[in-house]
Amino acid sequence: MLVKEFCEKWWKRISTKEMVFIGIVTLAASIIASWLKQFPGFSLFGALIIALLIGMVLQFPIRKWYSSRSPEHKAGVKDAAGLISNKLLRLGIILLGFKLNLQVLFTQGIKCLPIAAVVVTLTIVVCYNIARKLGVDPQLAILVAGGTGICGAAAVMGLSGSIKVPPEQEDEKANNEVMAVAIIAIMGTIFALVEIALGPLTGLTNTQLGITAGASLHEIAHAVAAGDAFGAVDIATIMKLSRVLMLVFAAIIIAIWWDKNHSQMPSDGKRKISFPWFMLGFIGASIIGTFVPFIATITPQLVDFAYIVLGMAMAALGITVNFSALAKKGQKAFLASLITSILLMCFAAGVAALFF
Repeated sequence: MLVKEFCEKWWKRISTKEMVFIGIVTLAASIIASWLKQFPGFSLFGALIIALLIGMVLQFPIRKWYSSRSPEHKAGVKDAAGLISNKLLRLGIILLGFKLNLQVLFTQGIKCLPIAAVVVTLTIVVCYNIARKLGVDPQLAILVAGGTGICGAAAVMGLSGSIKVPPEQEDEKANNEVMAVAIIAIMGTIFALVEIALGPLTGLTNTQLGITAGASLHEIAHAVAAGDAFGAVDIATIMKLSRVLMLVFAAIIIAIWWDKNHSQMPSDGKRKISFPWFMLGFIGASIIGTFVPFIATITPQLVDFAYIVLGMAMAALGITVNFSALAKKGQKAFLASLITSILLMCFAAGVAALFF
């Protein structure tokens, strides 16, 4: 009986014309973003950021020609976009696990893993505290810190999935997600260009420059672009993927920390930790992709599908973003990420020079 009620409830929610409409729109946005990322300039941003921007642009015609027809249309679009951004986010993060080859990380990247752990921990702690000192609210501060320290948009979305908020705060959380992703996208692009320009002037070897890029740049696309410019794309990618692996531990620790320090106490006085179960799926996908020969042969296709799914989630997020909230709250969070990114670049270069 419970299973029947559950299925009926979810079927009622997903079998709406708004769900079909937003599903088609976000899928188209994600596919277009995946196509655009192959071109110079767009490649620095990556498919996820492009999909978010497309969603933000599409918000205006959707609101003008569809949502404005009636409150029911508006509520339907909001619910459909919220469901897609929430559920496909988790599915995409799980599928992204196939990108992590654990055998490579624990052999070729064995020196990178402890560096990644230190870099991620220090960056999140420093960025969060700087943001809080500047008056940024805790939720936005931890999302910006995670995106700066781990792996850009995917980290923001992964950490956001670990943070539970009451239903009335879901809109604010969605705005914080978009704000954090936008900040990290801009910051990552700026510092990728800075490192490519200044790298040859530092006296570091190509390998050291690759390590610096992988340890300091925010998106995988940024690390790959910089690593390629230095002729060290492999080591830059391994270093970056070592940081991506830290997303699992960061998501679990932040989920526990958030529930303890920022969640409201239930009326019965019993607190339940919101464990990010989808992160176990991420690890499971990494293990399967690494050790199951058949899956290993189709890993590129699975990763491409992961980015399509994540692109849909990002586009859906863009459709619902509140632009006035972005303008009001983003400046101090941007400054916190800027300061931290400068410190991170210097620290990464120092580590690369010492250990490589």
